[in-house]
Amino acid sequence: MFREAREDDFDAIARLYQQLHPEEPLLTDRSGFDTIIASESFRLYVLERDGAVVATTYLNLVPNLTRGSRPYAVIENVVVDEQHRGTGLGQEIMAGTLQAAWDAGCYKAMLMTGSKRESTHAFYRACGFRDDVKQAFQARPPA
Repeated sequence: MFREAREDDFDAIARLYQQLHPEEPLLTDRSGFDTIIASESFRLYVLERDGAVVATTYLNLVPNLTRGSRPYAVIENVVVDEQHRGTGLGQEIMAGTLQAAWDAGCYKAMLMTGSKRESTHAFYRACGFRDDVKQAFQARPPA
């Protein structure tokens, strides 16, 4: 079942994020999570199977002053539990997340991946994303 995250999903989502970034400590601070689930513009989604959270995405709805003032979406932190990868759950949660963006009136949805694997890129293309439209850049604060 695709649904918005609830307060009691914190531990399951933290476990999935640990799989996404195993070099980071396990997420224990709920403050960011609580801010996200309380917001209309930030949406955390999960995919549940047999009562367990097996995938998550994070959808940001960004207000915009162009394109008829239609918002755009930024999707982050796409994770499918390691034991369930390759079973179609990734496409299922991405389809639900994109539908939520379209339902919110977004004129486009974007994401970036740090993965260099062709299989990851093929996955996003299969979900409807194009990698030949814009060039992405990233900046981080100085160390």
